[in-house]
Amino acid sequence: MKVLISEIPVEGLDFDIKETIKSDDLSSPVRGQLRILKIGAEVVVRGNLMADVELQCSRCMKDFRSEVSIPVDVIYHPVEELRGEEKHALRVEELDMGFYSGGILDLFDLIEEQIMLNLPMKPLCNELCKGICLKCGADLNAGDCACNEINKDSRFEELKKLLKE
Repeated sequence: MKVLISEIPVEGLDFDIKETIKSDDLSSPVRGQLRILKIGAEVVVRGNLMADVELQCSRCMKDFRSEVSIPVDVIYHPVEELRGEEKHALRVEELDMGFYSGGILDLFDLIEEQIMLNLPMKPLCNELCKGICLKCGADLNAGDCACNEINKDSRFEELKKLLKE
C-alpha cells in the first residue's frame, strides 16, 4: 500500500486496514483505521491498529497467539531534510518521526514497524505461567518435576525446621 504524497487532499485520507502483514520477522493479520494528513512537507499518520501476532512465552517457551493494540501517531518528513547531516542527535520530540523518500509513503512499512515496536519485551502466555525447570527443562505448568525432590539443598534443611517451630 503506497500513498503518493502529492495526491493527499487537504482534508486528508482515511484508510480502513484489513491486511495480512508477511515479512521475515512477522506474519500477522492486521485491522484498524489510519488517517493521513499533509501539512506542508510533513505527513501526519494517526489511528489505531489491532494485530493478531504469534509470540513465544519468555518463561515456558511455548508459542501462543495474542492480540496487540497499537496506537499510531507518526509524523513523516521528506528524507531530503537530512541531506548534509552525517550525524544527528535524536531528541525526545523526534521519537515519533519518520522519513519518506521519492514522494511516496509505504503504509506496509509503517504498519510492520508499528507492530514490531509495540510487541511486549517479555511476552507471557499468561500471568501465572510457571515456566520451565532450570535443571531438567520440564514444563512446570504441567506439574512439578522430579528433580526438585532429588536435588534439594541440604544446607537449608535446618532453617526449614526453624520455620516450622
